[in-house]
Formats: sequence, C-alpha cells, structure tokens
Amino acid sequence: MTAAAESGNPQADRWNGVAGRNWVAAQAMLDALFAPLQARLVEVARAEAPAHVLDIGCGTGGTTLAVARALAGSGRCTGIDISAPMLEAARAGAAEAGVDAAFVLADAQVHDFPPAQYDLLLSRFGVMFFADPVAAFGNLRRAARGGARMLLHAWRDAAANPFMTAAERAAAPHLPDLPPRQPDGPGQFAFGDEGRVRGLLADSGWTKIEIRPLDLPLSMPEAHLESYLNRLGPVGAMLQDADPELRQRVLAAVRPAFAPFVADGQVRFTAACWEIEARNPGR
Repeated sequence: MTAAAESGNPQADRWNGVAGRNWVAAQAMLDALFAPLQARLVEVARAEAPAHVLDIGCGTGGTTLAVARALAGSGRCTGIDISAPMLEAARAGAAEAGVDAAFVLADAQVHDFPPAQYDLLLSRFGVMFFADPVAAFGNLRRAARGGARMLLHAWRDAAANPFMTAAERAAAPHLPDLPPRQPDGPGQFAFGDEGRVRGLLADSGWTKIEIRPLDLPLSMPEAHLESYLNRLGPVGAMLQDADPELRQRVLAAVRPAFAPFVADGQVRFTAACWEIEARNPGR
C-alpha cells in the first residue's frame, strides 16, 4: 500500500477502503457542506502569505486547491493524505481546474519530509486519526520552518455535536455490532478534550498553543440527506454490506432522528469545533 501503510496504522485500511471510496462519492456534497471551514483556512493563508503550505489529511483536496488558488504566483500548497482513492480524486480535480498543487500519498506520522520545508500547516478535520499523535505532530514540526504557524480544525466532543451522532443513536437497536466511539481516538472526536490536545501539542514541541471554540452553522439540501446517511459515519460504513431489508429498516429508523435539523428543504446544524493554533519554535 506504499508509504501510506508504513506506520501499521489500521486507518490506512479504512481510508483506502470503503470509507475513502464513500468520501470520494460524496466529495461535491461534503465540499459544499464544509465550505465555511475552508473559507476560514483560505483567509488565514492569504493573511500569512506563506511560501509553502502543507494541508494535513487533505482528502479529496478541496482545501488544498482553494489555498493554492489563493496563493497563485506567491506560494505553493502541498496536500498529504493516507488515502489513495481520495488523492486520486484530488489530483483529478487539480488537473481539471488547472490548479498547480502537489499531493503526497503517505502517513504524515511517519513520512520522511524534507526538514524545515513548510511555513504554514493547515488541516480541516484531518488530524484526528493518528495512531500516535505526539509522534505525528513531532514529525510535522520537524517539517516546519522555525516560527511556522499551524492552524487546525477538529471536532469537539460527541455531546457537543448531536447531528454527527444522531444516526448511530437511532440505528443502534438494529445494528448491534455498531462499533462504539473511542473518545481518545483515533477517530472523529479524538480531539474533543481540550486539555488532551494541548498536552499532545506541547509534548511534540509546539509552542504558543491556543485552542478556541469554533461554532459554525452548516447546511445542505434536504435531498442530500439520504445519500449522507447511506455513505458516511459509522452507520453508513455498516450499511455498505447490509442486505436490502436491513438497510431499509435502518434508514427508516434513522431518518426521523434528523427531523430537528430539517426545515424549508434544508438540513441545518452547528459544527462544534476547535480552532487549534500553535507555532514551531525552531532551533
């Protein structure tokens, strides 16, 4: 599986399998859904005017391409991700749009980056899946120039994000093998504990750590909800191999759980996130 599997991280199997393929299939929907987060990262990139940006866990490359466009002629952007199907989509998107961006298929925890290469490191929901976060952020710090800024968006805890857990709560009686969330990760809510995140970054050598709550209203057309439920999250992953009868039973149970989020043809919810900032002190 190339460098993406060098760490032995089981996340490589996940994101090179059904999860990665489903994310690619939902790429347009997810890019539109998370556009406010992307806009914030592009705003920071413009203000910093960096020479070289690293987009950590870049997935299908929406943020990478947006930052590369914003810096065209003044800086460059590289995305790194563990998922081959997602990077294939990212490269295709860059070619189609005529955007000059580079993509690296690798696990950022163990990848052999050239030292002191990046002066801005960004991530939209791409850093919560490391097997060893301290090792990963240490490796990323060595890839950063002295004084480089890192700005990350990560989910807060599950309790603060009822939209993200509504499907599994409703589906649990029908899917007894649904895996429980592991709050210390790797996974969506691995960075939910502010104190833990602060400790991980400090232990890996980052300084000037700031962690701010970021609550963003997100929305998508109601017509996209069934596709979202069929493909994404723990329930969507389990439905991939479910027989048609079970799939319909689960969806019938899950769909009403989203009624509080639906009005006037739109699905609306608040993404309860952390905006995490740190600096590389350099040598």
